[in-house]
Amino acid sequence: MKISRATEADATSIALLGRFTFTETFGHLFRDKNDLMEYYERTFAVEKLANSLKKGSNAYWLAHIDQLPVGYAKLKLHSPSPFIDSRNVCQLQKIYVLKDFLSQKVGLALQTEVLNKALSDGFEHIWLSVLKENKRAIAFYEKNGFEFLGSHSFQIGSEHFEFHAMGKRLV
Repeated sequence: MKISRATEADATSIALLGRFTFTETFGHLFRDKNDLMEYYERTFAVEKLANSLKKGSNAYWLAHIDQLPVGYAKLKLHSPSPFIDSRNVCQLQKIYVLKDFLSQKVGLALQTEVLNKALSDGFEHIWLSVLKENKRAIAFYEKNGFEFLGSHSFQIGSEHFEFHAMGKRLV
């Protein structure tokens, strides 16, 4: 496995990984597939991701196994949370790994890169949102020291989702 910092040139790989991994994990939750397609266009469009990769407030990593992109992570720097009383906070926005590679600890390797960056940049806290029903992800984060902070909701098209906010003190 090779983990590397992603650049603007990786936008296409990240867009494709985002669509596949989101479908594998959440696709079955959408009654109207048009809602899912519209979400992909807003969230995983190559141009949008290329612009996001250029921003200094974002850091992305790509995981490769046998030269194939199999997962990615995104850290948003200086991202306050209503659940954490501190200004020195960042957000783990995404760790997405193709289902066939989950057993190879790709998520853990990506999380390690994210946490190392957050620590080296001097952040005190990191937080994330995880779908309430995503028990596998919640167990992963709990195992790695994240704690439940609160709940919030998010809507995609006609679908309404409940999320848990989880956080971890870094220093």
